[in-house]
Amino acid sequence: MTSTHHRRPSHSSTSHHLPPLSPSMSRPRPIPPTNPPEPPLTLLHSTTSPITPYRTTSHAPREDDDEKGKRKRKWWRVRLGYGMYNDIRNRIPWYISDWTDAWNYRVIPSTWFIFFANVLPGLAFSLDLIETTGQYGVQEVLLSSFMAAFVASFLGGQPLLISGVTGPITVFNKTIYDIFENKQNGPNYLHFIGWTYLWAAIFHWVAAVMNAVQGLRYVTRFSCDTFGFYVAAVYVQYGIQVVTRQFGQTSTPSAFLGIILAILTLVLPHYFNSVAKSGYINKHFRRFCADYGMPITIIAMTGLAYWGRFDQYVLEDGMTLPTTPTSFQPASDRPWLVRFWQLEGKWVGIALPFGFVLFILFYFDANVSSLIAQGSEYPLRKPPGFHWDFFLLGITTFIAGLLGIPAPNGLIPQAPLHTASLVVMGYEDDSATSSTTAISPTPERSSLDRRETQTDIQLGEMENGNGNNLSKAEQNGLKRRTSIPASEIRRRGNPTKGEDIITRNTKKDEDRREVPVAVVEQRVSNLAQGCLCLILMTKPFEHVLGLIPKGVLAGLFWYMGSDALLTSGVTAKILYLIKDKRATSPSEPLHNVRKSRILWFTIIELIGFGATFAITQTMAAIGFPIIIMLLVPLRILIVPRLGFSEDELAILDGAVASPFTMESVGGSI
Repeated sequence: MTSTHHRRPSHSSTSHHLPPLSPSMSRPRPIPPTNPPEPPLTLLHSTTSPITPYRTTSHAPREDDDEKGKRKRKWWRVRLGYGMYNDIRNRIPWYISDWTDAWNYRVIPSTWFIFFANVLPGLAFSLDLIETTGQYGVQEVLLSSFMAAFVASFLGGQPLLISGVTGPITVFNKTIYDIFENKQNGPNYLHFIGWTYLWAAIFHWVAAVMNAVQGLRYVTRFSCDTFGFYVAAVYVQYGIQVVTRQFGQTSTPSAFLGIILAILTLVLPHYFNSVAKSGYINKHFRRFCADYGMPITIIAMTGLAYWGRFDQYVLEDGMTLPTTPTSFQPASDRPWLVRFWQLEGKWVGIALPFGFVLFILFYFDANVSSLIAQGSEYPLRKPPGFHWDFFLLGITTFIAGLLGIPAPNGLIPQAPLHTASLVVMGYEDDSATSSTTAISPTPERSSLDRRETQTDIQLGEMENGNGNNLSKAEQNGLKRRTSIPASEIRRRGNPTKGEDIITRNTKKDEDRREVPVAVVEQRVSNLAQGCLCLILMTKPFEHVLGLIPKGVLAGLFWYMGSDALLTSGVTAKILYLIKDKRATSPSEPLHNVRKSRILWFTIIELIGFGATFAITQTMAAIGFPIIIMLLVPLRILIVPRLGFSEDELAILDGAVASPFTMESVGGSI
């Protein structure tokens, strides 16, 4: 295990003096450990591999630049807006390359994949709001998704982050409706939501200006895995609700047709993924299955519903998505502008605590989505912008209240799926000594180390056939380094300059392991999928959208929920506990942890998930963001006191993203 993480200077004491990043001068990522775990072959979901923990060596207060670095700044002195300023300063030099780097084939399948993975679940989530409140419709959901994509693409500091209508915001809006539905002289629903969103937006802006997003440094895999497990369970639950609700909306044969379509939509994408992981046919066909399996399934199952004798059942009322009769028209024939300022004064005050709860939800949900989308398993090279993006999230939340649409938020699992779909694959020379991140050597390494212990690995094949379409900066970033274990260096002694440590290109591409070497970091795929949402708001395309059976949407819920559950860190630990030890890899890090501690840690995660899921099934569901946020202090203050050693916690848990990414929020614990 390399010690580069521990030799890196503490971000908490140096980040004020670091110059802005630029395409020609980027801070190198730390070198990951040798002999990494296998990456996911389909690259359609993030890995559950343990992340090397990153600990800052000091938590001393930073020096105040205004005092020439001689006097330490007190804890109560806040540099207003410094986080946003730093994010903008670091990100601006990359803005042009964010557009030019999109000239890559990976952007095409990524756009279509994330479009289907974003818009259809969002529309399915809206079914609950449509059928319960009557205040939202397909047009509102599409407009919300477009607004989020537009803002992130042109103004965002993290353009890979996909935002849209999520399960948690659906639960939040529906719970508010249920609270005031039967209340005499209750408030106008959209007016009350407008004030709720406005209060939440104000909290967003204050938090961004006060640099409160730095609280992300305390968010670890424990909180992310538990919350991701909850979101996946919500997906499965909503799929069940869609198909069961059809028994009261349509005839029994039609309802059973919906179940058949849902099961087929669940199974086929998993089958495509299995083909992508297999060694059959050739790698281009397998990658095609991974890229387009899910969109093909949606189209095929929709066509199947109108084939043969199924036609008479799918045409019944209530079997497909409800649409509006005209383009760009909101539900209930209301105007787009919500005059929420006309709400009675007492309800304005009552909306304040609801807005604060929404702020807590978005603080955790949006930032955790961004962290996972920029996880250590992805070889990213461009800096993040957590503070600035959280400020922008406040703006989109305010606009959502003004237009009467669901507030968009960071999506799990869509956000990491988007990053994974943009991964560029290459070949390594020796899988035993490879790393999994596109990196440059750290400044601390001596020139001898860089010359003698690292060798370049050439890209075996780019997704677009060659690297000519990439910018020069990206071509330079697509070379990977191989670290030789210290024992191997000592065994070999000091080789001469002309002596090769690893024989280059001695194997054919088919004999070498394919590994991720770079990510196409750009703004076009997010913008394109948002524009497709805007196109769907027109009458011809909305008519096509209205042909999709609800059973297909339910199956899509089940697929995305089951895929997230299968790849969850919680599931990985459960499977390890029940698996025969002889069937596990000898290099599995969990072998170094007592099984009783693995069981205890997993139980704590399941308790956190259970508490969050249970509260959403009651009238107290409005408070579920509080339960989610309590996961952070639970992990920091309580879990270490439950008999875990420091080494065991380092294996069971760790930082979500690399130190390179966490630098924006002052490092990680």
